[in-house]
Amino acid sequence: QVQLVESGGGLVQAGGSLRLSCAASGRTFSGNAMAWFRQAPGKEREFVVSISSGGANIDYADSVKGRFTISRDNAKNTVYLQMNSLKPEDTAVYYCARSFYSSTQRRVAAYSYWGQGTQVTVSS
Repeated sequence: QVQLVESGGGLVQAGGSLRLSCAASGRTFSGNAMAWFRQAPGKEREFVVSISSGGANIDYADSVKGRFTISRDNAKNTVYLQMNSLKPEDTAVYYCARSFYSSTQRRVAAYSYWGQGTQVTVSS
């Protein structure tokens, strides 16, 4: 069984930065694409970014391109999300997810394991 645990969320002012981490336990994830999604109150879960199993390919949502950076350390079974120039519209619960594919994926249905989420709040 795979467990994903996110950390690093919090309250930050607009223009600030946060770094999220997602630690995986159980079966390793080196052969699987990983992603971050987010969900704001009253909205559907939204794709943020995905990284392929080896880290060579990355796919960002247009809304975060140039501001967010995903990375992974397969030796540590951890994926990171560096978020810079944060905006109030980035406020959401952020979820880490592991795909059953090795290539980047945008669909929620392509992910079989999810973390419990970490709250990110950006004040204006």
